Amino acid sequence: MTATADFNDISPDDSVSALSKFEADFAEQRRRSRLAWAIGTVLFILAFAFTSWIGDFFKVTQVTMPDGSREWRWIIPAGIPRLGEYIEKTIPTLRWDTLGADFANWFWRWKIWMELLFETILIAFMATVFGVIGGFLLSFPASRNLSPNAWVLWITRRYLEIARTVPELVWALIFVFCFSVGPMAGVLAIGLHAAGALGKLYSEVNENIDMRPLEGVKAAGGTWFDQIRYGAVPQVLPNIISYTLLRFEINVRASSIIGYVGAGGLGQEFRTAMSFQEYTDLSALFVIIFVTVMIIDYGSEKLRHRIIHLEENRP
Repeated sequence: MTATADFNDISPDDSVSALSKFEADFAEQRRRSRLAWAIGTVLFILAFAFTSWIGDFFKVTQVTMPDGSREWRWIIPAGIPRLGEYIEKTIPTLRWDTLGADFANWFWRWKIWMELLFETILIAFMATVFGVIGGFLLSFPASRNLSPNAWVLWITRRYLEIARTVPELVWALIFVFCFSVGPMAGVLAIGLHAAGALGKLYSEVNENIDMRPLEGVKAAGGTWFDQIRYGAVPQVLPNIISYTLLRFEINVRASSIIGYVGAGGLGQEFRTAMSFQEYTDLSALFVIIFVTVMIIDYGSEKLRHRIIHLEENRP
């Protein structure tokens, strides 16, 4: 009765005033939102235009015409035909009546390429193992909610940033200088970069966990390592496996390139083919890597779904 009476005590004028205030506030909020979107759009367009200008997207250069004359042209429409010309050079001649011979001529170094592909996969595998170990161990002190203290957090995060900021090719050049050419330099280069990348991903997963299991372990007298082992790891394990499989696929692609600087794998064949302008060899190597990555991606997806399904059904 009291609530009903209080509600009935509200006058029509008060209701109209509250509704008017709500509509005014809503209109003001929409105005601010539209203004923010407008400012953001203008800033984005300016940043995009400035970046395009710095990146030579508006560059005008001289090009050679079919009749041999030189004329000024915008670089993008002038360069697109050159791209098509390059792609055309990489496409082999395949005829139905001589298809077997044409494929044999296309993949004429297939035995050597298969050996280097196997080496590439092994480089990626070892690099992923090292990257997972390093990233996993460093991800916990690099997490804001799990780090023992601020200094450990700062040092660990800076190390992971350095490891993933330097590209694999640069690490490969450094390790080739230190340990000579070969797969070892490739493993160390990709493994170090993978540790930095995975450590960042793992730490973000760690920061989203439920802290109550860790508090329970701590209340029972467990150490910091016990809290991580029994409170954090079971929660993050499915995501860690998922990121690890994804990183292995990325490392296969990376290991097929770093051989360009002498770090083993198929990359050295890319360098040879480009040096001797064997364009069809480039397309053959691309097909090999594409099929390999596709198979690894399919297998990783099946394995990841199986593991996640098992984790969901675990009592």
